[in-house]
Parts: sequence; C-alpha cells; structure tokens
Amino acid sequence: MDSLESKFVLGMKVSATSYEHASNLIVSWAKQTLSKYVCIATVNNVMEAYDSPTFQNVMNEADLVTPDGMPVVWALQLLGWKNASRVYGPDLTPILLAKAAREGIPVGFYGSSPEVLRLLVERVKELNPTLQVPYAYSPPFRNLSPSEDQQITEEINRSGARILFIGLNTPKQDFWMAAHCNRVQAVMVGVGAAFDFIAGSKQQAPRWMMKIGLEWLFRLATEPRRLWKRYLKHNPRYILFFALQILGIKRYNLQSGKTI
Repeated sequence: MDSLESKFVLGMKVSATSYEHASNLIVSWAKQTLSKYVCIATVNNVMEAYDSPTFQNVMNEADLVTPDGMPVVWALQLLGWKNASRVYGPDLTPILLAKAAREGIPVGFYGSSPEVLRLLVERVKELNPTLQVPYAYSPPFRNLSPSEDQQITEEINRSGARILFIGLNTPKQDFWMAAHCNRVQAVMVGVGAAFDFIAGSKQQAPRWMMKIGLEWLFRLATEPRRLWKRYLKHNPRYILFFALQILGIKRYNLQSGKTI
C-alpha cells in the first residue's frame, strides 16, 4: 500500500487527498496495471466501519479513502488537516474519465441496473468521444456463486479495463473491491450513486445543500423508504461520537466490544 498521510475518524482511515491528487494517483496506478481499490467515504462509511470491525478493516486496508461528505471534511479539519476538501464520487468520476480518455486508459463499469448502465455508457462516450469502454456489466441482485464470480473476474481482466468504476452501495461495493484486490487487474473505484447521477436516472442535491452538509436531507426526501433508517441511525451517533473523539473521551463500542 502506498504511504499516504491520513487521519482517523472514529477509527476509520481517511486519506489526505484532493481531486487533482486522487485522479493523478489513480491514473498512475492504472498505467502500471496495478490492482488497487479506492473507497469514497461518507458518514455512512464511517458509522458502518464503527459498527463492524470487519468493515473497518476493509476501509483501513484501502489504497485511498477520499472524504466524500462535508461532515467528514469538517471532521478532518477539526483533526488538524486545515486544507481538507471534499472529493465527491460523482465529481471525481468525470474527472477520471476525462483523464482516461486523454491518456488512452480503458475503463469499465460494474454495478447498477442494465438500463442505468446503458444510459451511463452512452453519456460518458458523448462527453469523451475517445474514451475506451471495453467492459460494462450489471450484476444480478443476489449473491454470485464462486464460479460466476470467477467468470466475471476473468471477463474484467480479459477486457483490458484499467480503471473499474463500481456502482453498488456501501458497504457492498467496498467489500466487493476488497475481495477482488489482487484478482482484478485494475484500479477499482467505488463511486456508489455516481452511475445514477451521471446517467440522469436520479437527481443530485443542489450545490448549496452540498456545501453546508445537507445533501443527506435532499437524498432522504427523494428516497425516504430506502434511506430513512440509515440517516436516523447514523447521523446523530456520528455527531455524538466524533464530539467525544475530539474531547478525548473514550467510549465503548457495543458492536465490537472494544473501548475506543
């Protein structure tokens, strides 16, 4: 793993990075045909990692963890990284695609529904006419058998894709990337809802809401049945537990059974 400066938010690593740094690093890895994985971290990642030591290991073993949500950026600033800035998956994706097109790096897409994937590939090719997209696959909404998983891995490698965008959800996409590191010969970047946003199948929050950390409220309003439990469970605990971290007060994690 490359040595990067990082901070730990409730025990989860977040890398000191920016759009320029992250995109240049990913492109450099892709040119070397390295198998790496990049996680895009929101409050949901932090709290899922807090609740699950297994998932925390997945996040902390990632080659790069970008601060996706503004509450994570603010946490980094409070921890001493004064120049911390957001590296948002749906904005990082087009930056990487443009660089890949200029550098002749083939890319692939794994995740979402067949229709969203079709619209996504059409859209990114419109924006980047020289972009090579040799692989795009929408996996079934069930666990794959070992033989199916092996077949998909071989197909990705045969395609020649060197940056593979993963559009599942958290923590599913992060577990998938960790399980396929050193098997998939590409830099895997877990960008979550970026597929839907770029394809135009879902609406993004207004930029002013993103800047003040209220993107979660917009998403909750647009997908209440899917997201209400996540935000109700995670957001208040994140605020409380991070306040305790800043104050240096130890707390007991009921899930892991450890004092943090």
